Formats: sequence, structure tokens, C-alpha cells
Amino acid sequence: MSGRVKVGVFGAARGMTMIKQLANSQDGVLVAVCDKYKPLLDKCRALAEEKGLKLELFEDFEDFIQCDMDAVVLANYANEHVPFAIRLLESGRHVMSEVLTCATMAEGLRLAEAVERTGKIYCYAENYCYFNTTTEMRKRYMKGDFGELLHAEGEYIHDCSSIWPDITYGERNHWRNQCYSSFYCTHSIGPILFSTGLRPKRVIGIENPNTYMRQYGMNGGGHAMEIIELENGATLKSIHFSLKREPFSVNYEMYCEKGVMETDRWDFQKLHTYIEGEELCKGEHLEFKPEFDVAKELVEAAGHGGSDFFTVYYFIRQILGDEEAKKNCIDVYQALDMCTPGILAFKSICNGNVPFDVPDFRDKTVREQYRNDNFCTFKEIAGDQWVSPDRLNRPEIPDSAYQAMYRQWQENLEKAKKENSDNNANVAF
Repeated sequence: MSGRVKVGVFGAARGMTMIKQLANSQDGVLVAVCDKYKPLLDKCRALAEEKGLKLELFEDFEDFIQCDMDAVVLANYANEHVPFAIRLLESGRHVMSEVLTCATMAEGLRLAEAVERTGKIYCYAENYCYFNTTTEMRKRYMKGDFGELLHAEGEYIHDCSSIWPDITYGERNHWRNQCYSSFYCTHSIGPILFSTGLRPKRVIGIENPNTYMRQYGMNGGGHAMEIIELENGATLKSIHFSLKREPFSVNYEMYCEKGVMETDRWDFQKLHTYIEGEELCKGEHLEFKPEFDVAKELVEAAGHGGSDFFTVYYFIRQILGDEEAKKNCIDVYQALDMCTPGILAFKSICNGNVPFDVPDFRDKTVREQYRNDNFCTFKEIAGDQWVSPDRLNRPEIPDSAYQAMYRQWQENLEKAKKENSDNNANVAF
């Protein structure tokens, strides 16, 4: 297509990063935002006035989908992406989906078929694939500098206890309180698969039973580990979610035939590399911070170490026909490769840690066995295939825990309003 791409954003909390980026985009124009929470829409209205944008604001998706837009960024709840993605694809819109891809195997299958049926672009916004370090790892691996992958590790450890009231609002049925331990897996799995181009073949899941997050209302396991066999026989250990560590941990290791690439455990923007020389067990070790290939001010304005810039940028450039952007976008099959090991890992956990094969949904011959597989911990999605996120079947978390989270959320909102008011007063005088 020619001209600027008209983009809408569904979900203005996580979507605020994309909203701000689109407001300054040369290739895309922000035309609509939808969110049920009015204060977020007020922020969008203020931004539009500041930037001189004509922006439509909606509280209801049914009104939002009627808007004139070429593409939509899905930044709604992480377990609700697929139904909205399919509706948007079938309405003729391109879709960029925030994490996660899908909640069940059946959803993943329906999503892949919707992309195939409509011919529209689907792009997965796994931003951890676009750090300066993971971008460098992908470049170096694809060049063959390190040879074939033998073993890899991906780690995303984030203790969310301090922000739990602000991201769950005291809702017992909020997806974060009801998700299974291995659900949020693509931050740890995704960059390894994207860097190597390899796909998962088999997975085993293991979880911690949740030693401290239940007091805040979270039902599932505290953290999960996936042990994955890749298609070339390499192994991948993925670990993610809630353990005590500050700053939070984003770490990737790739052990290859000729050496290793590893992000620094305390500074994820720093990369260590080792390549063996002519003499066995002797080689060159380098420690450095890779540079992005775009202007520094562009990535500095984006979130998550600059990686948020690239998801939106590549998505819009691909719509405009940029072949290089297409190579750097994560398509629907890669997105499913990153997500479905987490679904099957929880099935493994529930079945005594037995291994499960990870299907390749590019292969239409394997699809039927997953068409009605709605196994998950979200009752509204799973139906009669629902399983509890708490495999230990402990007593139900009391209402008082959620009431405390709600009160804390309200107090935090009032504090933020007061601070903003004070800041405005200081500016005025």
C-alpha cells in the first residue's frame, strides 16, 4: 500500500507505549484508541491535542472496529488476544498482537487459519527479541560466527508483588490471578527461537507451587521452567516469572559449536561472547554493549531498553511492502512456536512432568487433533476442559486478599493524582 498506515490501538494501558510511538511515526498515523477505562482515554485525548492529531476514542470494541483503519495493535488482556485478532483479520485489518499469542492450542490453530484465510499481516510484538543484545545474537548466529546451537537458556524473572494491585485491580478473575505458571513464557523462549530460526519439538514442564504470591491473590504456581528439545536436537531451558531478584532478570545464553554468546546477568544491555581459536579451549572473550542500527534518539524514546520501537516500526514497514521489515517481523507460526510450549508445559506439569510434542502448525496434517483442545485455566475459554491453576488444590484465596489489593490500587491512584496536581502547580508558578 502507499501513504501512511492508519492504525488503531485496542488497550491503552500496555498500549500507551505504542500510542506514543504512533503519534510520532513518519509511516503510520494513530487514528483510534479503545479502552474501557476512561482515564486512559483522557490521556490519549490530551496527547492527540498536543500532537494535533484527529483521534477517535472508544470504550466499546464494537464501535472501535467500525473505525476507518488499516491495522490494529492488540494490547488488551494477554489471554484474550485471539478472538479479537480473528475478528480484525476477517474485517480486512492487519494485526500486531502483544504478548501472548494464544491461551489454548485450539486458539492457536484458529489464529493460524485466520491469517492464512484472510491473507492479512499478523505480527507478534515479542519485544524481547529486539533488545540490542538479542538483536546482536541473532545477527551473529545467522552469519554463522558461532556454528550450530547445542544448548540455550532463556530467563525472565520479574517479581511483580510491588505492582500487583496496579495490574490486577483487586479482581479475583483477572487473567494474572488465574493464569497457569507456564503461560507467560515467550519473553524467555522467544529470543532464542528468533535468533536461531529453530522451532521447538518436545517440551517438559516443571513449576514451583507459589510460595509468596498467593497472599496477593495469584492462584497459579510462582514460576515455571520448560525443558525443550529443538528440531536440531539442541536443548533449551526456559525459566520465568516470580522470584525475588532486583533488578529483574533478562538473561539469554547460546552455547554453540564454536563458542558462546551470553547476556550479562546484571546488565541485560551488555553482551559477552567467546569464540574458540585454533587451539582447543582457548579463544577470544569480548564484553560490550551492541549498538542499534537506528538513530539513538528513536530507541531512547521507546520502552523496554528501546525494543518497543522495533515492534511497531517493523509492523508498519511490512504493511508498506518493506521486505527487510518482513524478515525482522515475527509471523504467526513463529509466534505459536514461542507460545505453545508454555501451554503444553502446563499440561506436562498436570500429568506428572511427562513430555509433550510441540506441533508445527505450518503442517496442516497435524492440526485436527488440536482443533478442540481448549485445555487451560481460564474458565470462559476452557469450558469443560478447565483445569485449576493451582495443581495442589489449596484452600480458596479469601476475598480479603482481593479487597486489600483493590484498596491499595485506589490509594495508588489517589497518590498519583495528587503528585500530578502538585507537579502542575509547580510548573504554573
